[in-house]
Amino acid sequence: MRRFVGGVVAGVVLAVAGFGLASPAFAAVPDGLKVAQANACMGCHAVDRKLVGPSFLDVAAKYKGDAGAQGKLEKKVRDGGAGAWGAIPMPSHPGMSAGDIHSVVAWVLAGAPSK
Repeated sequence: MRRFVGGVVAGVVLAVAGFGLASPAFAAVPDGLKVAQANACMGCHAVDRKLVGPSFLDVAAKYKGDAGAQGKLEKKVRDGGAGAWGAIPMPSHPGMSAGDIHSVVAWVLAGAPSK
């Protein structure tokens, strides 16, 4: 039994360590700013102030603690939306790849870090 328990503990530690390193959200955050700049997100959004749409910091604050935020916001970026932040609708972005959408949303939810 002792050997089995040790093996399980080692397996859990490796699985947890691997998750942190290979997590898609973790990998996506550093590229989020580049994706936002390359896809005209910065034309309507700024990191720390409202432009046409809300600031990325306001979006992060609104969705803090929401376990489903990544999926909700990915859908909103892809399909567009209206009413969540005012009368001006967010256009859809059907030309953005799923990976780019995932990256920019993960970056926004991480607080839109500059580095």
